[in-house]
Amino acid sequence: MIRFEYPWLLVLLAVLPVLLVWRSRRHDTRPPALLWGSAASLPAPGIARWLWLVVRVLPWSALALALLAAARPQQGIQQSEVDSRGVDIVIAIDISPSMRAGDMGGGDRLAAARATARDFIRIRPHDRIGLVGFAASAFTQCPLTLDHETLQDLLQQLDYGMAEDGTAIGMGLATSVQRLRESRTPSKVAVLLTDGENNRGAIDPLTAADLARAMGVRVYTVLVGRPSVAPVEIMDPLLGRTTIMQPVTVDEKPLVEIARVTEGRFFRAGDTASLSAIYGEIDRMERAPIRALVYREFRDLGPFLLAVAALLLALHGWSNATWAFRVP
Repeated sequence: MIRFEYPWLLVLLAVLPVLLVWRSRRHDTRPPALLWGSAASLPAPGIARWLWLVVRVLPWSALALALLAAARPQQGIQQSEVDSRGVDIVIAIDISPSMRAGDMGGGDRLAAARATARDFIRIRPHDRIGLVGFAASAFTQCPLTLDHETLQDLLQQLDYGMAEDGTAIGMGLATSVQRLRESRTPSKVAVLLTDGENNRGAIDPLTAADLARAMGVRVYTVLVGRPSVAPVEIMDPLLGRTTIMQPVTVDEKPLVEIARVTEGRFFRAGDTASLSAIYGEIDRMERAPIRALVYREFRDLGPFLLAVAALLLALHGWSNATWAFRVP
């Protein structure tokens, strides 16, 4: 970005062509300095003639640069700082064996959960986001952070086998609330994603919901999958890792109640596309004001232009002192 401190001085640049024409005509009407001469006294055609013309233009170029310098051109460097009171969000993802069901279209439930959570994190650059995984027990995979690159890496590492088999929805929610306990932001949110079949854990889902409400945490619950017969990957003692077709079920009741108690919302995701749409809706609902502070720092270009002008004048003086560029 370029600006001029005294832009009105740029009008003088328009006078230069007039002066140049006037100077040229005055030179043409002046009595000749030589009454006779030879062609050898004039610049030869070709490169020498062009060099002679360039030398004639040098003082005018220097004058133009001096006028530009007088107008105080300044180059601006814009810096921005974001003063954000964003939303603190913890994403809790079920990694129990029931999430192996391949009924989401293009992968199992956990793969769909990871992919859509990755996109959600990408569109929330100003929010602190944490990650919790849970099966029979719950653990913090990543605390609240603005380092979303590291968060994305840890999200990709979230997988089966990181906790004992089972589904402890209450423990997953309670751990998420614990991560948000020290938050000072106006909006604290937990996104709980599971197939909804709670069968383990020292804290039941409704007790965890009461804890979330007491801490001011709004919970969005997402039920993934649908009752069906779906491919499920298992570890067979003889065949190793293999995929079989088996009935899979979901249970929405605890998730509906958690959302109601915490004044959040319950969503049902039957495939990856609907899960992406759910994250998009949560993104629209949970927004905090972000104030952008913009600073501009300007660097004066005048001294540089004056230095170039002085260089051109020096070159012109040296050229006039050289017999090769003299004109009659």
